[in-house]
Amino acid sequence: MGNGDLERGTATKSRNQSYPQTYYAAGGGRVYDMEYSDSQWTSWLVPMIVVANVAMFVVIMFVNNCPKNHDGLQGDCVVKFLGRLSFQPLRENPLFGPSSSTLEKLGALEWNKIVHQNQAWRLITCIWLHAGVIHLLANMLSLVFIGIRLEQQFGFIRVGLVYLLSGIGGSILSSLFIQRSISVGASGALFGLLGAMLSELLTNWTIYTNKAAALFTLVIIIAINLAVGILPHVDNFAHIGGFLSGFLLGFILLIRPQFGWLEQRNRPAETRLKSKYTVYQYVFWIIATILLIVGFTVGLVMLFKGENGNDKCSWCHYLSCVPTSRWSCNN
Repeated sequence: MGNGDLERGTATKSRNQSYPQTYYAAGGGRVYDMEYSDSQWTSWLVPMIVVANVAMFVVIMFVNNCPKNHDGLQGDCVVKFLGRLSFQPLRENPLFGPSSSTLEKLGALEWNKIVHQNQAWRLITCIWLHAGVIHLLANMLSLVFIGIRLEQQFGFIRVGLVYLLSGIGGSILSSLFIQRSISVGASGALFGLLGAMLSELLTNWTIYTNKAAALFTLVIIIAINLAVGILPHVDNFAHIGGFLSGFLLGFILLIRPQFGWLEQRNRPAETRLKSKYTVYQYVFWIIATILLIVGFTVGLVMLFKGENGNDKCSWCHYLSCVPTSRWSCNN
């Protein structure tokens, strides 16, 4: 964006589900089948998150009030018939959205206000703000494709925790490395869901067929989305922080009993499994829990001490923007 904003980019169960069940990734394509008979939750949290984000965007545009507040130096408001809901001039915001000052006022991620003005709540509020209609549509479509299937499989509590904590993890890492611009968007939380999908596949390896194809597909999807983050004005640190948080949370929250555990009630006692989970599932759970706690603790301590992550890692800025002959990454 021309102004320097950053994109971040009671459930009911139906029993006796037939299997194998099909798992879907972003874009709606089939990823892998489950050799597992489990309860199916009704997805309501993800649709509610979508509604909340759309409602919040309407509020943002109402507060923005382009006809009254823009200075006219970069052109006229776009889609004027919407009145105070019309968008900023495209030279200022090509995503059909508000001004950066409006986003800042309503809770965008801004390092200075978090560290020096005790506004830590911005780590959460920025997740619910979007820079424009294009930004909002891209994130909400991704959320529907990824989140609904996850919620059906694991329920609203676990998926909600992954979404929120991943969004916060993305905000923390973004604040440590990007300190001269504001950042908004649910992309960190969405990458957390992708990360959780990957770790869920790894920790529940025994209950899936087509494992290699599933792993390859997820890795390609994640790599492509992270690669987009090296473009200017895209906050890839939020993506990376959200992905890492979700990846660890998947090992902790999305663990399933090993294959055959639920069906063994009909087996003779001497043939039943002794443990609900495998040894490697316990190992993953312990390691992920330790890393998640340490990561959040170190990140928050560094943030509120006012440290700049670029001072600790001189090359990390390339993870969010790679300069070319067509654009600069100075800001």
